[in-house]
Amino acid sequence: MPYDAENTLRHDWSVEETESLFNLPFNDLILRAQTLHRQYFDANQVQMSTLLSVKTGGCPEDCAYCPQSAGHDAGIKAEKLMAVDDVLAAAKEARDGGSTRYCMGAAWRNPKDKDLDDICAMVEGVSALGLESCATLGMLTDAQAARLADAGLDYYNHNLDTSEEFYGRIITTRTYQDRLETLENVRQAGLKVCCGGIVGLGEDRRDRAGMMMALANLTPHPESVPVNMLVQVEGTPLAGTSALDPLEFVRTVAVAKTMMPASVIRLSAGREQMTDEMQALCFLAGAASIFTGEKLLTTPNPEKDQDASLFERLGLSPAPPDDRPA
Repeated sequence: MPYDAENTLRHDWSVEETESLFNLPFNDLILRAQTLHRQYFDANQVQMSTLLSVKTGGCPEDCAYCPQSAGHDAGIKAEKLMAVDDVLAAAKEARDGGSTRYCMGAAWRNPKDKDLDDICAMVEGVSALGLESCATLGMLTDAQAARLADAGLDYYNHNLDTSEEFYGRIITTRTYQDRLETLENVRQAGLKVCCGGIVGLGEDRRDRAGMMMALANLTPHPESVPVNMLVQVEGTPLAGTSALDPLEFVRTVAVAKTMMPASVIRLSAGREQMTDEMQALCFLAGAASIFTGEKLLTTPNPEKDQDASLFERLGLSPAPPDDRPA
């Protein structure tokens, strides 16, 4: 079904209405999410994605969850931008392993214009391999977003992370408005938006509702919505945070699907800590993509054989390359 945000999808949610979705009986919420999911997607197909850190560590931001911050002692060594050929070799390996989406992440506050020379070459090479491309490089100017679009980038990832009210407890070096401005620059350049958040940061349910409200009230909705569960890393301020109830995470996925049914809800960071049963519930709640590979930037990810076994047991299959929203 075509993505028609203006005519069929809502952008006028209140935080109270969003919170009421979280408060639904679990079975009712899951049924609602799965019913909506089937209107836009094959419920038994999941897109395989791969995320590579093309520039690791040394980030000047102070995001409390991130081991790549220069201000955190998490054992992550600052590295230079990877060579283009190395990135493309890894992209080919990901494609040959079944991935149809390739995401490149760099630990920058914002890229310098000269950095984009190699990034654009990576994007062009990834596209030539027949992969859907995504990049997450920090804040972008309008000119930088336009340059990435000219290189053929499909999606730009820039997460809101959490609610605007809770945001200042997690990040102080970049404002919520900064994030919204980058998203606007990305949209104006004609790129698709990949934007979601992280749960388990110590926020409450109202904060999770506030984040979902902010995402669903973007016009149009982000075509891609990653839902991350905090991976606690020693040396970061959030190490030792109380773990989120797994069923609350599933509720968050279901609420995202209910509010943004035409968007690809991506089961992202934290899968290494999830049981097979929890992941199965996330697919039932409308998650339509997972990240494969040994790492998700710098944190562990389930082995490929684990995912294949889970897919077989659930009767799921990888989505083909052309099976994505218009």
